[in-house]
Amino acid sequence: MTAIIEVTLPKLGESIVGATVVQWLKNVGDEISIDEALLEVSTDKVNSEIPSPVAGVLKELLVQEDEEIEVGAPLVKIEVSEVAPVAPLPETVM
Repeated sequence: MTAIIEVTLPKLGESIVGATVVQWLKNVGDEISIDEALLEVSTDKVNSEIPSPVAGVLKELLVQEDEEIEVGAPLVKIEVSEVAPVAPLPETVM
């Protein structure tokens, strides 16, 4: 059995409420490992790579490069086996 996990933009800092997608580092169909960087985002304070919280296959990109998104917005869908391990999401990505 498989499941689809929707990865969202984590909180990037205390006062940061959104970011701009700079570059996708993975493509649809790519196999993804836990903590592997999916994309790079930019805020007025910092650029950050967003890691995958799961291992699986990237199924769908939900935002485009240069798109502005808010914390909590869905970024990507990853297909995982039901036994795939899930990494804890950090409260803040630095």
